[in-house]
Order: sequence, then structure tokens, then C-alpha cells
Amino acid sequence: MATRDYRQIEWNAEVEDDCRKLIRLAVREDLERLYDWTSVALIPDAAPGRARVVARKPGTVAGLPAAAVTLDEYDPDIEWQPLVHDGDVVTGGQTLAEISGKARSLLAVERPLLNLLGHLSGIATLTRQFVEAIAAAPARIYDTRKTTPGWRRLEKYAVRQGGGHNHRLGLFDGILIKDNHLALGAGADDLTYSPDEAVRRAQQFLAQLDESQRELLVEVEVDSLDQLREVLPAAPDIVLLDNMSPALLREAVQLRNSLAPGVELEASGGINLESVASIAATGVERISVGALTHSAEWLDVGLDWQTDRRSSLPA
Repeated sequence: MATRDYRQIEWNAEVEDDCRKLIRLAVREDLERLYDWTSVALIPDAAPGRARVVARKPGTVAGLPAAAVTLDEYDPDIEWQPLVHDGDVVTGGQTLAEISGKARSLLAVERPLLNLLGHLSGIATLTRQFVEAIAAAPARIYDTRKTTPGWRRLEKYAVRQGGGHNHRLGLFDGILIKDNHLALGAGADDLTYSPDEAVRRAQQFLAQLDESQRELLVEVEVDSLDQLREVLPAAPDIVLLDNMSPALLREAVQLRNSLAPGVELEASGGINLESVASIAATGVERISVGALTHSAEWLDVGLDWQTDRRSSLPA
């Protein structure tokens, strides 16, 4: 089987840069370059505060480095002490981190901080559920480009923390020939080609590029066994099997094994936690699930203020 894959997202300078841009927008949304007037009216400027970031429900944590960036953008003097790691499975009531600093700053950053951690941890938690559901099979769970605009690197990072794999990051990150690419040429003689012809054309195109670009994966979408039979001799890296039943997927795997065992098969289309195990059992190597990013429920994360004498507000 092919061992090449799309790039896998880990926390790096590009992810952090995306995060900072989003958090700067969040600052503008909440403060509009002004103030939190409620805190200014009620809380002395020098008043200290301490709090714990707590998971209200069990889940998988993602976004702790992003939380540190969030605090830095709001107030670099906030102290942040994570007590778990991204990818950790936590219980309801477990403390994820402790923060301390000016009470006004903590009140201002509370909602953006919890929004970010809840969203990313929700993606990681749902991904972990999918990964565990197919633990008995060698298949891998992949995300899609069905992400929140601007959040793609962060959301794909969260998928990785949940044990999933990343599909292509963007249109620049591979050649994925879908049905719309083929349908586009239906009325133009110079653009009309079958899936196997499209694969060969893509391979010829890549061969003309510089060495770094020649390594892009070529993937093609099919929706029938006849199309699969036609495209396998072209040897794409991956064939995406769109909306096929488990019975058809098993036939597809047998066909692939006999004609082109080096090609990986990816199942896609309406896959959920109830169906994913039966799909993985068919023998496909990849299962792409848009729900990981477009339908994940946020993990309930809260901020519990510490009210001992050291953090009480001065009169």
C-alpha cells in the first residue's frame, strides 16, 4: 500500500500566526479598542485575580498552545500554567490550567479563552470517538476542508490531537479530481475526459513541475465500481469512493486488490459514529469525515475563580 500522505498539522509558526490573527479579531469584537466598561466601573486596576480552567464534561483536550497565545494578546503579564497536555483525555471537573493576573484582564479574556478551548477540544473529542469506533480495523480517520473560514489550521490541529489524520490543507496541497472537475468539461471537447484520463493528465502535469511539486498526491473521486475498474490502471495514489454502501465498498476493495494493490481507497460521504465501524471493516484504508469539523459539539469548559485571601479584590 502507498505510504505517502498529505501534510499533517502540528503546532508550528503557521498555526500560531493564524491563531494570533483570529485572537486579534476577537479582541476587537469584545473591546473595539476601548475598555471592558463593566470591569473598569467595578474593579480597581491593580486588583489581582486567580482562576482555574475546568472541563465540565469528559473529553479530549486541544488548544492549550492557542490559549497561551490568547492570553498573550490580551495581557502578556497573565500567568498561564497548563496542568494537562493537548491530546489528553480528561474527566468532568478536571482542572486543565491555572491562570493569574490582573482581575480586569482575566475578565476580559475569559470568554474568548473558553470559546477557543471549547471549540478545539470539541473537535478533538469527536475525532477520538471516531478513532476509537474503528480501533479493531487498520483504517484511518481523516478530516476534510469543511472547516470554519480562517480556522482551518487550528481545526485540523485539533483533529490530530484527537488521534485523526489530516486530509489536504488546501487546494494547493494536492490534486483531488472530483466529479465537478469532470462535469465542467461536459460541453467542451478539449475538457472532456474520463476519471482515468484525468488522472493521467494530472500525472503528466506534475511531471513537468519542479521536484518539490512532483510529490503532490493525485486522488480521484468515483461513485461506481465501473469507474473504479477504469481508473485503477492509471495508478492514482488514492481513489475516493463517494457514498458507497459497505457492500459496495467490500467489492471495491476486492477489485483494487486484484488490479492495483498499491492504490489506497478512501470512503467518504455521510459517515457517522453509527456507520463508521462497518465501513472500516470493509478494508478501506481511509475514511474522511466532514462532521469532525463542521458538526463537533463544543466541550463544556469553564473558569472557576479562586476566592481565597490572596486573590480577593481590595476594598
